Amino acid sequence: MEDNFKQSINGRKIKFRRNIMGNKKENPRWIVIIILLTFFLSSSLSVASSILLKDINLFISILLVILIVLIGIVFDVIGIAVTAADEAPFHAMASRKLYGAKQSIKLIRNANKVSSVCNDVVGDICGVISGTSSALIVVKIARTTDGFLPTVIGLCFTGFIASLTIGGKAVGKTLAIKNSSHIVYKVGIVLELIFGNLQGWRSKTNKR
Repeated sequence: MEDNFKQSINGRKIKFRRNIMGNKKENPRWIVIIILLTFFLSSSLSVASSILLKDINLFISILLVILIVLIGIVFDVIGIAVTAADEAPFHAMASRKLYGAKQSIKLIRNANKVSSVCNDVVGDICGVISGTSSALIVVKIARTTDGFLPTVIGLCFTGFIASLTIGGKAVGKTLAIKNSSHIVYKVGIVLELIFGNLQGWRSKTNKR
């Protein structure tokens, strides 16, 4: 590890150690991929959600928006947990060949990329889509009835979605930091299940 020095008020130098992740140079290609992926996903999903919300009833539309918000919160929790988790316990688990331990190590070693995808790509896209979908629902409510009531309902719904998003992410961050290793291991099990089945399917097709 490289050392950094910072001048203190009394003239003494205080020694800091750099974060291990901070020494890794970010690949410009990865940044470009993230930008393009975010652009195409946000554009396509926004259009798809707008078309879908126009054709379904109001109750299902509200449930769909809540589901989008919850997906954003879950991925936000995963991104923070991967960043906060310690790699050392998973090496002991991998030595005992526990299911999902190797995938958990890969997640932590690629914490910067995982957090970018979970927090920045999926989390922010869910926030944008939930916002536009909420606006469409407010318009749909306004068209159903006349008077001041639709405006009140629309404002309450918008406030509810905003509170659910911010409050859910605040609670999720606390849980992610406290239970980072447990969350990463659960995600590692899911990834092991997915990629393990894919590898098994590929091996069967190659034998044929």
